[in-house]
Amino acid sequence: MTESTRLSAATVETARILGGRIRLARHGRGWTVAELASRAGVTPKTMLKVESGDPSVRLGVAFEAAVLTGVPLFTPDPRQRALERTNVEQQLALLPARARPLPEVDDDF
Repeated sequence: MTESTRLSAATVETARILGGRIRLARHGRGWTVAELASRAGVTPKTMLKVESGDPSVRLGVAFEAAVLTGVPLFTPDPRQRALERTNVEQQLALLPARARPLPEVDDDF
């Protein structure tokens, strides 16, 4: 993480909690770091970053590790997730295409 990137305490804490849950679940399944990393398609070094809660790890990698180890994200029920996704998509559809108007361009040469 660069000096210019500042993360809130809540973000750092949440990443550590998720990483800790993934590590506990991995141990519960009897997997090594290398085994989980292989299943997730990343290096063991990256998986150690996930488990330590390093917020520089790609979100998709952390989520995949959680899914592989059985750590719930949102709700484990696929029907409930589908309803949530539909709800979010419907709300997003109501948002304007652009939040700010485009600047006028002076093309009168």
